[in-house]
Amino acid sequence: MLDGGPTGGQVLRRAIRGQRRQVAGASLLGMAHQGCEAMVPVVIGLIIDEAVATGSSSALLRWLVVLAVLFFVLSTCYRTSARITDGAGERAAHRLRLDLGARVLNPSGGADAGRLPGELTSIATGDAARVGAVAAALPYGISAVAGLVISAVVLLRISVPLGLLVLLGIPPLLWLGHRISQPLERRSEVEQERAAHASGVAADLVAGLRVLKGIGAEQAAVSRYRRTSQDSLAAALRAAGSRAWHDGAILALTGIFIAVIGLVGAHLAMRGSISVGELVAAVGLAQFLLGPFQLLTYVNGEFAQGRASADRIAEVLASAPAVTAGSDALPDQVAGRLRLRGVTHGALRGVDLDIGPGSLVGVVAKDPAAAADLLLCLGREIDPAEGTIELDGVSLAGLDPDGVRSMILVAHHDAALFESSLLDNVLAGTDGGTADVEPALKASAADDVARALPQGVDTMLTERGRSLSGGQRQRVALARALAADHPVLVVHDPTTAVDTVTESRIAARLRELRRGRTTILVTTSPALLAVTDRVVVLDDGAVTADGRHPELVATDAAYRSVVLT
Repeated sequence: MLDGGPTGGQVLRRAIRGQRRQVAGASLLGMAHQGCEAMVPVVIGLIIDEAVATGSSSALLRWLVVLAVLFFVLSTCYRTSARITDGAGERAAHRLRLDLGARVLNPSGGADAGRLPGELTSIATGDAARVGAVAAALPYGISAVAGLVISAVVLLRISVPLGLLVLLGIPPLLWLGHRISQPLERRSEVEQERAAHASGVAADLVAGLRVLKGIGAEQAAVSRYRRTSQDSLAAALRAAGSRAWHDGAILALTGIFIAVIGLVGAHLAMRGSISVGELVAAVGLAQFLLGPFQLLTYVNGEFAQGRASADRIAEVLASAPAVTAGSDALPDQVAGRLRLRGVTHGALRGVDLDIGPGSLVGVVAKDPAAAADLLLCLGREIDPAEGTIELDGVSLAGLDPDGVRSMILVAHHDAALFESSLLDNVLAGTDGGTADVEPALKASAADDVARALPQGVDTMLTERGRSLSGGQRQRVALARALAADHPVLVVHDPTTAVDTVTESRIAARLRELRRGRTTILVTTSPALLAVTDRVVVLDDGAVTADGRHPELVATDAAYRSVVLT
């Protein structure tokens, strides 16, 4: 789905094709239901002509049995069809959610560009459900058309003018319904966009609630969300008004059409062209036509909203990848030698850096943006605008992104924990549940965290690990990164919320655990920098100093101001 990506129409057709058997089965049952419903007024007309008018009890009993069979069949078909269509809609939405999940999690990235996490969640839930509803609505549309055709055929047998009136009147009504649905489609798309943005802002505010309270920015956050929510509400009201106008207009058109059929039928009965029973059947069929037309109104509205949602889903599926997959391969044994030449991206300006295999290197970035951009480039979440990054002599740009990340693990400062046990969180980066995580727990001091919990490492953590303190979350996240045991590990500020005694213990244990494997600590922590083999200083996006921590502290005033204050 990364090569060009599907259009909204293709997304819609794919959702329907994926449930074609269910749609076909439900459509057949729906047509049987509509056929039986259309025959009810016909049978009532026959009862009047053949039983009531003649006084025949046997004919009355016979047609009453036929009527009972019709009601049994139509009710059974309706229940079964409704169950199948609901299932088809849910399965279609589920398939779309899987496609969206696969695109968002694709190693090449790019799906989240310019979109808040809450917005992606809204697309994967609300928009996917609306497209799935189209797959569920289609059998109703097919059965409604079948009901109209059956009614037209029956009316032709009763009276050619009545049948022709229905056959010739249906196409213009359907065309008008399509034209009337276009404003609804446009406003539905805006409604979903505003609702998704509001969801994204809400999720963003909830995730940063503690920070907002800490800096006293609650009112500003509330004001921001209020404005976003009001925009979403206004779009929803416009879409609701458009839906009301759409449904009202369609209902008025069908009402006029049915009234015309009734008037023509009454005129024919007064002239003696049709019997009283046939007039009753014709009027009954005219009233029955309201059901198929209402179904078509519903289906038309679902298609209008579904097309708008399909366009939004297609935009995510067709998102340009942040990085492209390469065809180069790494050596069988990765030593972990990194080489950066002229790397320029964002806050980085021509960074040149050599990191030997098995070394422990500290990186001090005076600008946090430079640190963030360096991590993104090393993890190949983005490719630098200029310059190259090599691992064991192979350019990262020539490798598959997933292959890069299997060799280079970048542990971001804001790494989130999962709603699972502490042990499951630590094992998340390993190949399976058999990995020995005790060394990683000890090196990160997460073993102390486990001992303080009621069930130890089996204690369940809440969403994003909020049941732990900030320092405890950092230690568990560090344990997860260490347990993965990648040839190259890049860690960003892993101990900012940890006390100094524990931080010193982590520094010593981390060096011992990672001995022989390349490790980069992007941090300003003196305790961590003190155990590194060397420290590289980035100032104004470029390397300005390179040496051991004690030497830089003694000779570089700017370094001291960043690290020791």
